[in-house]
Amino acid sequence: MKIELLSDAQLSQLRTILDDSHKIITVCHTNADGDAIGSMQAWAEYLRQRGKEVSVIVPDMFPDFLQWLPGNDKIIRYDKKREIVANLLEEADLVCILDFNRLSRATEELGNLIGSSGKPLMLIDHHLDPCVDTVFSVSFPQLSSTSEVVFRLIWQLGGYEAMTRNMAINTYCGMMTDTGGFTYNSTAPEIYFIISQLLVKGIDKDRIYRNIYHVFSADRLRLTGYVLYQKLKILTPLRASYYTISKADQRRFHFMKGDAEGLVNMPLQMKGHRLSISLREDSEKPNLIWVSLRSVDNFPCNVMAEQYFNGGGHKNASGGKLFCSLAEAEQIVRTAIQAFAKQL
Repeated sequence: MKIELLSDAQLSQLRTILDDSHKIITVCHTNADGDAIGSMQAWAEYLRQRGKEVSVIVPDMFPDFLQWLPGNDKIIRYDKKREIVANLLEEADLVCILDFNRLSRATEELGNLIGSSGKPLMLIDHHLDPCVDTVFSVSFPQLSSTSEVVFRLIWQLGGYEAMTRNMAINTYCGMMTDTGGFTYNSTAPEIYFIISQLLVKGIDKDRIYRNIYHVFSADRLRLTGYVLYQKLKILTPLRASYYTISKADQRRFHFMKGDAEGLVNMPLQMKGHRLSISLREDSEKPNLIWVSLRSVDNFPCNVMAEQYFNGGGHKNASGGKLFCSLAEAEQIVRTAIQAFAKQL
């Protein structure tokens, strides 16, 4: 089965870039998810196998259910260690940006720091319409995840035989989480060939699933019930819904980062439902609403996110943000849903 991504000329160029780089930074987007962490860690370990000195950087805190992933004890948080990151960036020969396609997704401050550094950038991603000035880009929006892109790169670079179990765990985690447990954007046969090759490395895919999805607190379960019973607004007959999570809700249920993960998918379990939207107030900043969109079939979440929520993403899974009150955000959601009524 063919899983190579690059032409011979591109592969030769990539090898040259890696050979000429000794100190390398890998960085992912703000509010890192499983694909961001998994792809970044797998790629970082591969680079270390090539003899590189690699620093792994995240912009800010990421969910507790991802903390167990191999290598995360070496992650450097920019929001906690700005000076250290600035020094590392100054010394770096290459910056690999994974799972985002605009520097602003690495937080405005860190994105500006990277952009103004003058360092060569390499993009590894699967989001639409990349907008980064790079010396080399590996961008394949049709693939399931950035972790899949990383596996294919390592495979084509001849690194599979030396792939460790930890690299395989991170890769599988990224692929699994970015496809909702292989329930969307995951029909390509190559995905399951890759999974088989990861299993050869000794991963326990069932344990990885439990470590991600079966580690919630009692408060998270109660939050889920509360949202579905009290907060979910179903807009019939448009086959769409939305819900809000306010700061007060977060205090009531002792909200921790990651506690809203997966909630936005649940309304799609309703028969015939096509669109689910989550609105969550930022716990600290006023008038900042985080928006998550999920859909099924051909409904274009990414188009709606771009037009109404200052965001983007994939056709069936996108995000954005609004700079307004929660009540105003609700009105924007209703306007957006009405504007897309024919497609619902």
